[in-house]
Amino acid sequence: MTVPPDGRPLRRHRPFVLLCAEQTAGSVGRQITALALTLLAVTVLDAGPFAASAILALTYLPGAVLSPFAGVLVDRVRLRRLLVLATSLQALAVGSVPLARAVGHITWPHLYAVAAVSGTLTFTLSIALQTALPRVVAPDRLLAANSVLTGARTVGQIGGPALGGVLVGLTGTGPALVVGSAAYAVEALVLFALPAALDTRAAQRDAPGTSPTAVLRAGLDVVRRERPLFRMVLAGAGLNLGSGAAAALYVLYTSRELHLPSWQLGITYATFSAATVLGIVVAKRFGESLGLWRATRICGLVAGAAGFLVPAASAGPAFPLLIAYQVSYGLAVTVWSISLTTLQQLIAPAGLQGRVAGFNQAVLLVTVPVGALGGGALAGALGNVPVLVASAVIALVSGATLWAPMRAEQQTGQALPLTDQAQRGPGGR
Repeated sequence: MTVPPDGRPLRRHRPFVLLCAEQTAGSVGRQITALALTLLAVTVLDAGPFAASAILALTYLPGAVLSPFAGVLVDRVRLRRLLVLATSLQALAVGSVPLARAVGHITWPHLYAVAAVSGTLTFTLSIALQTALPRVVAPDRLLAANSVLTGARTVGQIGGPALGGVLVGLTGTGPALVVGSAAYAVEALVLFALPAALDTRAAQRDAPGTSPTAVLRAGLDVVRRERPLFRMVLAGAGLNLGSGAAAALYVLYTSRELHLPSWQLGITYATFSAATVLGIVVAKRFGESLGLWRATRICGLVAGAAGFLVPAASAGPAFPLLIAYQVSYGLAVTVWSISLTTLQQLIAPAGLQGRVAGFNQAVLLVTVPVGALGGGALAGALGNVPVLVASAVIALVSGATLWAPMRAEQQTGQALPLTDQAQRGPGGR
């Protein structure tokens, strides 16, 4: 289903405004839930490091394992019904925890089950919403729409932990989880208000009798065939691998080796959040002026090169170098993410949007824990600085692969028109 051009400003586009509200409500709910579940495990069930980490892993791993299958589901069902059902189930799953605690029957299996169910639903929703946006917004406005949606989500990511911390401090983990559940319920109501036309099935359907393997592989075939998209996904996986290792060592390295005061460490994290906001602001203009393909190649190099600033902090002024890292990396990866999502939505056929998003999400997600675990294991034997240098090399080489020459026959399809379209700006003007 292709949406015709629409001259209304996005702020007056009711379905898009509803998606923005959903992004904010859902992001707040996820942040509060993640914080409250972990604190409940620590304070009520006396969790050790492994048990607390297991809760986080169970919210994360489903996205890496099940995203391709969730993509098939998204392509085959009525989209608005799936969105409402998934958010409603999240509200019920999270709400079951304070209910169980109120009756004095909170257990580890219950917490693990809630974490796994919530994680599965979160990543299914991510794929479904990526598929929903092209059904709401015309192709020439997808870049601007993705920038605004990322901003709405970032509001929740920045404010959610603070709100969760205040709620836990004032009322305890149980009431905080009730608020998290209520945020999911609000998200479900917002999604229910989306137009019923969103439930229209995609025009492209799988042929009768198609095997489950072929159905799943169809999304992968699109990614492999569209070489710019294929290269961006692989480069993103390499960037995540390197940044995952750096993120796992960051606090330990800055506190023990650089002896950075806690207030300076906090400022570096806040700087990343500010750089993310700046990236959201400039992503549309950057993509329109350079084209999405060129913009992502530049951002890949910047993000990879930024990683060298972290180990360099051991030989120079640590605090300014880390600030420079957070600014350059946060800005580059934000523009990268928005551009990749837009490119994916423009290239993927209507009936394969979910599967393409599912494969991309799985590849990008699985490399983060691999990088974190690998970096932590190697740092124990080699030290932090050598591993941080190696992670930066991996990230930079991954970004540099985007600049390798591409044969003319590999640039066919929608990738090159997309660049021209982005340069013309909204409405093709």
